[in-house]
Amino acid sequence: MTASEDSFEARMRDILQAGGLRRRGVQAPSYDELRPFGHRETAGFPVYKNLERKLLNAVEQPDPEIAHLMATCAAYAYSDPETLSMIMARMGLEDNHCQMIQSSVDAMLISSTAFLILSRSGRVGILCYRGTEPLNFINWMSDIDVEPERMGYQISDPCATVHAGVYRNVRATRYEIMNALRRACGDRQATGGPSAGGDHYEADGPRSEGELEALYITGHSQGGAMAALMGVMIRHERKYHDALADRLRAVYTFGQPMIGDPNFADACQSDEFLRENVIRYVYDSDVVPHMPSTASGPFRHFGREMHYRVPHLVNSLMSMIATSRCASQARKGRWEARRRPTGQMPGLLGIPMSAMAYAARKFEATRSLPAVYSIDDHLPQHYVSALTPAGVQNEFGD
Repeated sequence: MTASEDSFEARMRDILQAGGLRRRGVQAPSYDELRPFGHRETAGFPVYKNLERKLLNAVEQPDPEIAHLMATCAAYAYSDPETLSMIMARMGLEDNHCQMIQSSVDAMLISSTAFLILSRSGRVGILCYRGTEPLNFINWMSDIDVEPERMGYQISDPCATVHAGVYRNVRATRYEIMNALRRACGDRQATGGPSAGGDHYEADGPRSEGELEALYITGHSQGGAMAALMGVMIRHERKYHDALADRLRAVYTFGQPMIGDPNFADACQSDEFLRENVIRYVYDSDVVPHMPSTASGPFRHFGREMHYRVPHLVNSLMSMIATSRCASQARKGRWEARRRPTGQMPGLLGIPMSAMAYAARKFEATRSLPAVYSIDDHLPQHYVSALTPAGVQNEFGD
């Protein structure tokens, strides 16, 4: 880390501790609380049995069940820690502990929220970043703060630059997240600093008996960009690499915008882990993975891309000739691995086009029309639905 980065984080810590830093930890409700009537566990509840073992032992990435879990986690990160912890318990992480780390400094265009979910034993952790909140003006301002910025350390290319807004928001919560991960890894000397009420992070909940063995990072929209950038930091910043690189299993992102220029993307592609284990999911015509546009300068994705293709016209025709209107397949498609990543939107014309596509999907007569760009396809529920494996219950285990 450079002297300028040390200075930035020192100033940021002073600002955040003055009132911009919020932190809260919760324990998931028990299965008895989640199932007040009927059997405690059924064929569909929890959604995945032995989920911790699955996360510990997964060899191949992406894994369809893990992708479903991560998409669900990223979607519910727009809520509070109680809700996210409850959903993760329903998915199969019984008695998990969820810690929210949040900072906001409006004048600095910072609105950063992350959640660290630890399994009951503490052996599995999921770091999830919240994406752009629809009604959060600062989130939107940080999204369009696309001025290129060099990272505080070299990633095999001294000229590589990243999205300034994403980089700033990752750094705003990074030192608190790293303290939480140090504790999860068994470092009893790690402290999180005081909260607004003067308490320390240890008051958020009991320490896990085991040490962190498997870490997954995820997020939707800008949260996906922050997740991917944190993955890069863990791999390439020495102090983080030594402690966490061997524990990091994969980064799953959904509807993620680009975070760096072609030099940055090429440097990431040269890292085998980032090339193979950063997995980006793009739903149909989602406009956000095409952003920033070429008007903002050159940007490029890195990692592996999975694209969900929806044949709207074919699905509409099949629904029309079906004997029952219940046979509608308006959004039925399939995931495909893409060799070439999603490219930048040329200019800015695609932005109003994506808004028009959103309106078109709300009317039956225009619903089946294909779109070049769509903001409707960016909604997290579409990612969750498309990634739910056949025969698997929804996230509530209904």
